[in-house]
Amino acid sequence: MPDETPPPAVQDDAPAATAIAAADAVEQVEQLKQEAKADQRFPFGRPGEPFGRHHPFVFGFTAALGVMTAYLLLKAATGAKDTLVTIVVAMFLAVGLNPAVERLKRLGLSRGWAVAVVFLGVVLFFAGVVASLVPPIVDQVNGLTQNLPHYIQQLQGNKRISDWDRRYHLLQQAQDKLNDSNFQQKMANWAVEAGKQALSGTFKTLTVLILTLYFLGSLPQIKAFFYQLVPRTRRARVALLGDEILDRIGGYVAGQFTIAFIAGLTSYIFLEILGVPYALALALIVAVTDLIPLVGATIGAVIVCLVAFLTGVYEGIAAVIFYVVYQQIENYLVYPRVMKKTVDVQPAVTIVAALIGAALLGVVGALIAIPTAAAISLLIREIVLPRQESA
Repeated sequence: MPDETPPPAVQDDAPAATAIAAADAVEQVEQLKQEAKADQRFPFGRPGEPFGRHHPFVFGFTAALGVMTAYLLLKAATGAKDTLVTIVVAMFLAVGLNPAVERLKRLGLSRGWAVAVVFLGVVLFFAGVVASLVPPIVDQVNGLTQNLPHYIQQLQGNKRISDWDRRYHLLQQAQDKLNDSNFQQKMANWAVEAGKQALSGTFKTLTVLILTLYFLGSLPQIKAFFYQLVPRTRRARVALLGDEILDRIGGYVAGQFTIAFIAGLTSYIFLEILGVPYALALALIVAVTDLIPLVGATIGAVIVCLVAFLTGVYEGIAAVIFYVVYQQIENYLVYPRVMKKTVDVQPAVTIVAALIGAALLGVVGALIAIPTAAAISLLIREIVLPRQESA
């Protein structure tokens, strides 16, 4: 039978064919280069069609760039969280104090003098709080330090304490604990940390006050700048909605200060009648904590009731009864009447907004949550619902 195996020469021609094809490709490229050089307008070759917006490369690159930008912005915002919160609080206070400035302007003062008067009132309020709280704290600490040996003697004279001390050597263990170098080092570290926190709080407070002064003085220019970013055809509507939102925030702040003032004044009168010491300082504590939504009034009432019980059992019982009754009056009579005229938010929305704000930003979030909910409610009523009705 004949051999059907192909001759070896056919297999040896494959590398030669590849070399010829490569040489042809090089010659073709050189020919194209010569043709391109002949064109005077495009000496380096005629440009090809650009990538379209929906080209896979353009889409992928744009998406990756957007994700990277969003990540960097989120990382930067997380790193600057404290600074951003300080700016938000200062702007919130400036918007809240602006109605008072506008009232003084209507009385004939210029905006500069009106801002100075309002800001002076804020500074005097903070100074009054500090001046009322620091002396009682210093007196109590000094009194505790001076009377500590007497308290220890009273404990030793108590039969039950003496019996426990004989069994378990409680006083000796407490004395050994106080004399322990590790315990003293921990207390020293705690004192240093407390001092750092106090200095940090003081610096943040001063920063907020200074930023509030700047924002309050230039609030009209800030509003005009943001309104100019809106297209001219929509600028009037945006300006009207924006002014309404700012008015509601100002009304909320004014309402909160009104409610806090009523709570503080009522507490001061009650504590003076009851004869509880440091009535002014306790009343200021009630007024400041009453600014915190939901739990602030309860916190202030608990502090005052504890001090009243230290004064006497009857005074403590009277304080508990007073604050239980007063909180019901504030929750069902004072708060709804004041806030209904300012923010106009449903009670359920108020509670939910305060809870979400507290979960996100703590006390600051709870403070700004309610006016934020009022602003969102206004935008939904004026923008979203009309579009839904016309769709």
